[in-house]
Amino acid sequence: MKRKVGIYGGSFNPIHYGHVELGRFFLREGDLDEIWYVVSPHNPLKDCSTLLDDNLRLQMVEEALKDEPRLCASDYEFHLPHPSYMWNTLQSLSRDYPDCLFTLLIGGDNWTVFNKWYHSEDILSNYQICIYPRKGDDIDSSSLPSNVSVLCGAPLINISSTEIRERLRNGLPVRDYVPNLTEHAEKEMSCQLARNK
Repeated sequence: MKRKVGIYGGSFNPIHYGHVELGRFFLREGDLDEIWYVVSPHNPLKDCSTLLDDNLRLQMVEEALKDEPRLCASDYEFHLPHPSYMWNTLQSLSRDYPDCLFTLLIGGDNWTVFNKWYHSEDILSNYQICIYPRKGDDIDSSSLPSNVSVLCGAPLINISSTEIRERLRNGLPVRDYVPNLTEHAEKEMSCQLARNK
């Protein structure tokens, strides 16, 4: 029987407690064996000027998930052509891991612009998609394709990566927002954000 793996792609710029809690929720409610947090080096729909270093973001994801055996950090997209298109990632993962059945995990905000994604129709035709609605998302579950599901009751945690970066720019602590944050990583984030001003 194939392992059921959720693909949670993102910049994780940086990862925070909300990302981890959402992964736990998907494991409980999404009928998945494990979730791979695929750190994206270049999301084609996002501004890259505020991105922290790829390896620093990956390191923080690894630290945040070190006590979560079924939540895994992945640098898979680091080895694929940039920008990082999810269609290419899913196709490559399916070839490299034929023993796995992949489900794409996305937020309701991403679902509203899903038609702008590269090969969005091919993703819909070939993979399961699980949506976690966010506050203000208006998703009509009755109109979704049969392979797309909405998981209601996802935790709404009032923290964002943007807010964390802003706190760092203002010299404020962020240990309460980023799981298992090391002193070195916190200092490195501050330095990189200062250089990117």
